[in-house]
Amino acid sequence: MCGTVPGALSAKQVEKVVRMKTKTRKTRIAALVATVAAAVGVTACGGGSGTGTEASAGGGSEVSLVAYSTPQAAIEEEIPAFNATSEGEGVTFKQSYGASGDQSRAIEAGLPADLAYLSLEPDVTRLVDAGMVAEDWNQDEYNGIVSSSVVAFMVRPGNPKGIETWDDLIQEGVEVITPNPVASGGARWNIMAAYGANSDVGADEEAGVEYLNSLFDNVSVQDTSARESLGTFTAGKGDVLIGYENEAIAAQDAGEELEYVVPDSTIKIENPAAVVNTGNAPDQAQAFLDFLHTDEGQEILQSKGYRPVDEKLVDEEKFPAPAEEFTIADLGGWSENGDKFFGEEGIVTGIEERLGVPTE
Repeated sequence: MCGTVPGALSAKQVEKVVRMKTKTRKTRIAALVATVAAAVGVTACGGGSGTGTEASAGGGSEVSLVAYSTPQAAIEEEIPAFNATSEGEGVTFKQSYGASGDQSRAIEAGLPADLAYLSLEPDVTRLVDAGMVAEDWNQDEYNGIVSSSVVAFMVRPGNPKGIETWDDLIQEGVEVITPNPVASGGARWNIMAAYGANSDVGADEEAGVEYLNSLFDNVSVQDTSARESLGTFTAGKGDVLIGYENEAIAAQDAGEELEYVVPDSTIKIENPAAVVNTGNAPDQAQAFLDFLHTDEGQEILQSKGYRPVDEKLVDEEKFPAPAEEFTIADLGGWSENGDKFFGEEGIVTGIEERLGVPTE
């Protein structure tokens, strides 16, 4: 996997890795746009993989799907299932996967897209503000959400550090991996889960901020996406990786040697998708988005570790409800917390600056 880091790094090596993996925002976006532009005209059969690849199922309109890093395996099964329907017959796909924030900014900067499937609502809101997504994009039965998960802890086989709770992550000698929140939507979900669980769901802000400071003192590597952080962890770095439950399940299914723990108090992750109105195939993009909400589409997502947005489809044996599951709305929503935590003067921005981690 990309973004892997060998184990047993020195303090200087760790610092170098952190700085290497948190490139400036403009550099990341320019590289992404250039990579996809270079791939135009290349066609591959099947689901495709990686940034700028295409999935072909015959002739017809092409949908440019720009997504955050983790749902690729699910999408590669969704596409042929969609192609088997009358609405999807002959539709081809060009796919791009990367850190959610970077993907959103790349679309805004001109990356061709018909459908944006991103990690969190603010990355879609950016496109609404740019006039690229309709203002009513989330006025459907599921509020624009396609998939769901919870924040979990991925640990080594046998859980040698005995990690079960948020308090365990801030103990001396526990090395934590989580992505960088400048680029990664997954990182922001992780942070809001940590904050909510340790602030009585926002009632005690001081306690929540104190916890975040302690947590980041134990974070050794911040990759640019959740997928890269998983690669770092499976390569042997760290004692615990904070991330999506579905990423843990997918890693286990792929044969990775790890276990995961869902803490008693955690946040419900809600991943949105929206049609980009500046694209070339809005009708086909909408048809694919509609398919993702069907029982078949949701069952495919569930098979890849996501929790269906349609609660009647949830396999409760596989996905037991956490003792205390809260939502971003319970914390006041992304509109209240985005700049508060991740803006130029945000809480997490200040923590990162204290640690010497790039924040642009």
